[in-house]
Amino acid sequence: MLRSLLTLTILAATPLRADPPMIEGATAERSGMGWRFEVTVRHADEGWGHYVDGWAILDETGKKIAYRKLHHPHVNEQPFTRSLPSVMVPDGTRKIYIQAFCSTGGKSEKFKVKLKP
Repeated sequence: MLRSLLTLTILAATPLRADPPMIEGATAERSGMGWRFEVTVRHADEGWGHYVDGWAILDETGKKIAYRKLHHPHVNEQPFTRSLPSVMVPDGTRKIYIQAFCSTGGKSEKFKVKLKP
């Protein structure tokens, strides 16, 4: 009985983790000297306590090239698309990865985008 009660207490104190963000699509297009990225993300945003708060553009080694901060939840707008212009990508880069993050520590799988020269 005590063991069951202890287990229940521990489970109740552990925060539940919702599904991580999911990148549904992304595009990259040359724009002047840099690149413009558009990323579509889906997540079960719940409000200010749990929402997608940004996404990163990573090189093939996982190094962050750029970051798009998202300043508010998108509870009633799912999926949603946001852009990031003027991203300077190192010469010779042929593919990058995009990863979304949520305010409670969850993160999406890396989404590959091939860059057209």
